Amino acid sequence: MNHALSFELFPPKTEKGMEKLKTVVQELDALNPEYFSVTYGAGGSTRERTFATVDWLRGRGIETAPHLSCIGASRAEILDILNRYRNEGIRRIVALRGDLPSGAGLGGLGEFNYANELVAFIQANFPGEFQIEVAAYPEFHPQAPNAWSDLDHFARKVEAGAQGAITQYFYNPDAYWRFLDDCGRRGVTIPIVPGIMPITNYTNLARFSDACGAEIPRWLRKRLEAFADDERALFDFGVDVVAELCRNLLEGGAPGLHFYTMNRADATLAICRRLGLDGGTYTR
Repeated sequence: MNHALSFELFPPKTEKGMEKLKTVVQELDALNPEYFSVTYGAGGSTRERTFATVDWLRGRGIETAPHLSCIGASRAEILDILNRYRNEGIRRIVALRGDLPSGAGLGGLGEFNYANELVAFIQANFPGEFQIEVAAYPEFHPQAPNAWSDLDHFARKVEAGAQGAITQYFYNPDAYWRFLDDCGRRGVTIPIVPGIMPITNYTNLARFSDACGAEIPRWLRKRLEAFADDERALFDFGVDVVAELCRNLLEGGAPGLHFYTMNRADATLAICRRLGLDGGTYTR
């Protein structure tokens, strides 16, 4: 059984960052991924840089899936962006609500409150023209009041027309399998690709995980803390842990892997090579 790879990038802030990204893309593209996704900052804060990164990828014939966040946006703005992407030959969109500005609540932040509204809008205006991916949270969205409410939100995105999903990263595969079981009981059968976060810096990972609700198991936190400033040892250990996670997921039937690359290639390449994914697919 073959499984596809995909890689997430974020739009660089500087020319130097863009030059580095071009090298990263060249290295990762050698793994024959299905597509690269490009993030879109909260409230459209990286809009022009996202466009520039997408344009560069498309100019090289690389399949690209831009993220599109709807919080703070009007329907006219979203329509303009979707028309731009359609005209560029983009056929896959990652549709997201987006992060709320600090201290803000829903309401007064544009014409969309939730991602399912964005999905429905895309399907109403561009029926069948985009493959729509949405976010999924095996360990639950940090703002969800409970697990069942979070599952309801996810199901509404699928009912609105989402055809695939990418999960928040996790290090406990049981969370993913249980999430799939819960989705199956709700009649949700779209492909749900696990998101994979390589481990390269414990301090940054811990801070980001605490903010987004991704759990780092206690045994893993303690092992990572023990490496202190030994970056090489932490990198090698991170490759071991994440490669084993990926092997568990693929052999259990996950439809693919979506790597949050953080605009670097080394850890993702090391994990994929450990799995024998140099050709872009894992064959059981």
